[in-house]
Amino acid sequence: MRSSDDSIVKLKNVHKAYGLTGIKVHALKNVTLNVNDGDFVSIMGPSGSGKTTLLNLVGCLETPTSGEVYIQDKPTHNMSSGELARVRGEFIGFVFQTFNLIPRITALRNVMLPMVFVRKFRKSDWRGRAEKLLNGVGLTQRMHHKPLEMSGGEMQRVAIARALANDPIVILADEPTGNLDSETGKEIMELFNDLNKQGKTLIVVSHDPMVAGYARKTIKLKDGEIIGGVGK
Repeated sequence: MRSSDDSIVKLKNVHKAYGLTGIKVHALKNVTLNVNDGDFVSIMGPSGSGKTTLLNLVGCLETPTSGEVYIQDKPTHNMSSGELARVRGEFIGFVFQTFNLIPRITALRNVMLPMVFVRKFRKSDWRGRAEKLLNGVGLTQRMHHKPLEMSGGEMQRVAIARALANDPIVILADEPTGNLDSETGKEIMELFNDLNKQGKTLIVVSHDPMVAGYARKTIKLKDGEIIGGVGK
């Protein structure tokens, strides 16, 4: 079965439960959501509301207990782990609260790494592409530094450049300002805003109202259910 509309991300009646025996934790309950090309969506809610679980399902890091998930019309809810890895590498870019950079290699090498695994671009183009992406996030002078030689804001900029490495159709960010001071957090959100203006689709999970202020649409979660949404 294929999705019947043009949404690049679609969840239909998605339920996610954890626990094989005894008491089950129902992280998501009957969630239906559409994200279109060029959207900037924030997913808001308190801790335990299901935000990260939702992001993991969209990012092909998990599959639903029931329901359907589509990424650019591909039904990921019934894919094998290998198929999920291919979709993840080719179509999705990730930005994490803790940056998840490899500390022993430079910013440039960190950004090149996703290209090594997916091979979407020619090997001869990897370095030039990584340099261009780091220039684009304002790190022209820092690309040969290792993560521990950088500030938190600089590391998050490297992470954003890495998320763009394979030209994904959607960027997923999980609490991207959570480890940053308020001013640096605003700078990172301005960078996301610029990327959205350039046509990138973004889904950002956060509990910070400042983040929602940058998004065009806000989805509110509570106890695993969508309880409201606001569009600009």
